[in-house]
Amino acid sequence: MRDPEEDHRTATTLELFFDLTFVVAVGRAAAALHHEIAVGHVAGGVLGFVMMFFGIWWAWMMTFTWFASAHDSDDVGHRLLTFVQIAGALIFATGVASAVEDRELLVGVVGYVIMRVGLVLSWLRVARDQPEQRPRALRYALLTIGVQVLWVAALATPYDAIPFVFFGLGLVELAIPVCRRAAR
Repeated sequence: MRDPEEDHRTATTLELFFDLTFVVAVGRAAAALHHEIAVGHVAGGVLGFVMMFFGIWWAWMMTFTWFASAHDSDDVGHRLLTFVQIAGALIFATGVASAVEDRELLVGVVGYVIMRVGLVLSWLRVARDQPEQRPRALRYALLTIGVQVLWVAALATPYDAIPFVFFGLGLVELAIPVCRRAAR
């Protein structure tokens, strides 16, 4: 494990590649928003963009940036789990246009869940390798799994109710770090 406190630490090539996959997803979301505005579907386009951007931003921030800063590792297991998360980000990116333009969320949710599965597996590695961090790591893993089950279940929601379900599940996602801190 590398020391996250080391001076002048630079991003690895893999970290930069990972970030680039999220740039692709943001670009797809922006292009879909532009398309929706161009065809006169401003409200739907903005709503779809906000939902997709939240998925991109939250997964990037929590899945990799925050986790990697707290538990920086550069071993083979970490790299493989990073590739799982990259695959999820690219799947998510392929589903962005259909989510914003056609209100079809399946591909985006599948990509998001894959990214989050990579995070759960990373937390389980922390629980295994750092006994002093085990309770915290397991709490994060279990809370993240629970929310992913809810995202998959939300696919059965009629699209008109999706903004409300999305808002609720988004708040739950944002609450995970707060719940973890409160349980210290």
